[in-house]
Amino acid sequence: MKINLNGLYEEYGRYIYHLCLKLTRNKEEAEDLMQDVWLKVVRYSERMDDVDHMKAWLTTICMNTFRDRYRKDVRRSKHVLNQPDTLDVPILDLVPSDGLTPAELLEQNDIQSLVQQKIGKLDAIYRKTIEYFYVHQYSLIEIAEVMKVSIGTVKSRLFRAKKYLKELMMEDTAVREYVTA
Repeated sequence: MKINLNGLYEEYGRYIYHLCLKLTRNKEEAEDLMQDVWLKVVRYSERMDDVDHMKAWLTTICMNTFRDRYRKDVRRSKHVLNQPDTLDVPILDLVPSDGLTPAELLEQNDIQSLVQQKIGKLDAIYRKTIEYFYVHQYSLIEIAEVMKVSIGTVKSRLFRAKKYLKELMMEDTAVREYVTA
């Protein structure tokens, strides 16, 4: 059965727009978000035959798209401050450098190494789920497709993987001291 995208938009377009507006609290951003959501819907339209609850599926796409945009915006902005008129310091001096100090680089490499070691100790299913989500930055839908499971299964595996990873980290006294110091 082929899904009618126009009919889908007619039925859920207003709902998605209001959800976008509620999330962004800005008309222009809501319209941009809505456009991104419908682009994903079109891109994944051939998989809609398997969707039992269309409204829930669309809501999930909307929420994930909003979260992705928010993360990118936060990374991009890097704490740019509003510059008062009376301040003589150039705005670029207020923006933190993207480069890390040598000490920060060493610390970051140590932490990455510790986390990678602990991820390596997870069961294959949990390790793969974490790698797909955090390393390869796959969406939940993409992970579900690759692993041939439902989105709910992916979410639960991701939740358990993070829980087990935290337990592994806290069991290791050196890691626990390093993280809590």
